[in-house]
Amino acid sequence: MHRELIEQVLDKWSLQVLETLCEGASRFNELRHAIPAVTQKSLTATLRRLERNGMVERVIISSRPIAVEYRITSLGETLEELIEALLHWSTVNMPAVQRARARFDDEAQH
Repeated sequence: MHRELIEQVLDKWSLQVLETLCEGASRFNELRHAIPAVTQKSLTATLRRLERNGMVERVIISSRPIAVEYRITSLGETLEELIEALLHWSTVNMPAVQRARARFDDEAQH
């Protein structure tokens, strides 16, 4: 159960959605704009999964036309430091990862 939750939080799109929502509430199309590579289907599935796990809430705004906004919950906010730490780690270590990949690829070709 714990591993399943971790996999869902560390999922490619979940991290980006959570990072974006930590900055403030967003509507669906704003999220699509903030994460251009995500498809509508993937974003919908990600938001539903995060909502089910209590990390994101879907709020209906009673305006004309009616709008839906996604917000990070207090539970989701507890992940902000962890997400920032992961992003920092990847930024700091990316050169080493790229060197390791290049070495691996060179050895695989020979």
